[in-house]
Amino acid sequence: MLYRTAGQFKTSYKADQALFPVRQDAILLGVILAFAWVIFPFTASEFAFQTMLIPVLIYALAALGLNILTGYAGQLSLGTGAFMGVGAYACYKMVTLFPWMNPVVAILLSGFFSAGVGVAFGIPSLRIKGFYLAIATLAAQFFLTWLFEKWAWLYNYNASGAIQVPNIQMFGIYVTGPQADSIVQYFLVLGIVTVMTLLCINLTRGTLGRTWKATRDMDIAAELIGINLMTSKLTAFAISSYVVGVAGALYVFMWKGAAEPNVFYIQLSFQVLFIAIIGGLGSILGNFLGAILIVGLPVVLNLVPGALGIPISSAMVEHLNTMIIGALIVFFLIVEPHGLARLWALIREKLIIWPFPH
Repeated sequence: MLYRTAGQFKTSYKADQALFPVRQDAILLGVILAFAWVIFPFTASEFAFQTMLIPVLIYALAALGLNILTGYAGQLSLGTGAFMGVGAYACYKMVTLFPWMNPVVAILLSGFFSAGVGVAFGIPSLRIKGFYLAIATLAAQFFLTWLFEKWAWLYNYNASGAIQVPNIQMFGIYVTGPQADSIVQYFLVLGIVTVMTLLCINLTRGTLGRTWKATRDMDIAAELIGINLMTSKLTAFAISSYVVGVAGALYVFMWKGAAEPNVFYIQLSFQVLFIAIIGGLGSILGNFLGAILIVGLPVVLNLVPGALGIPISSAMVEHLNTMIIGALIVFFLIVEPHGLARLWALIREKLIIWPFPH
């Protein structure tokens, strides 16, 4: 009943390939955007902003960047955390070297530094692929995190080796630093994530997206039909690293407020990879579903047992979280490799043909 398509006629190929071929999809997206832009900001607490809303958006954006490279272009990467670090450190240097710079502009520009580094480390993808490419990006992860520790200029020779986000105003309102309100930071993160998601949707549905998919499915056949593999792979690395770099800048400037080099270690790369796998590789929606699950699971494990009167230690919560995530990864890799996005697609298909079985 909810997804009845009676009366919705498609009389052209363009209509059949529209972003919302079913009217209910557009309505559902409108409801979600209304909650994100209107209801959540004025009903959520400080705890909700800092533990759920802001981190979900940032992790979803980072997973979106990784998904462009791995899910759409088929290039494995284990250096997402390091590329996020490049964006964070680049943004920090820009706002400290140019205090007059608009923080949003600095965040968006920081992605270009990450894109440049991503292309440099993506050059081996022209000769190697699969497991060997993953090892090459893992080398980038270790090299860049070592650079964050050893190159003191990156953190302005701070004795602690950490970067501290300064208080920066925009239109008379603090948007970064300790004096910034969470609701202001949430709106900025939501705005940037919304725009970046729209851009990625258009890229993946256009000519470039089809080029990436052809390279992913069979690069030799793609080359035979005239696709330039070098351009295809390096543009995937560049755009993916740009999105990840912007996510890294948001991660520090709009959420953490400060960061040390160990924040961008391999654990962060694996966390973003888990979001992409559980959400669904090659899917835009899956990044948000995976981020909600990964970020929300520890919160649920902390709150639900306490509400039921069951005492549980923080160490037990961490162990349960690790075990559940591991089990989910194994489950999705075996049962449904396309993750939560595919499960939602199956539910949607059932709703469209309900009450008929097929």
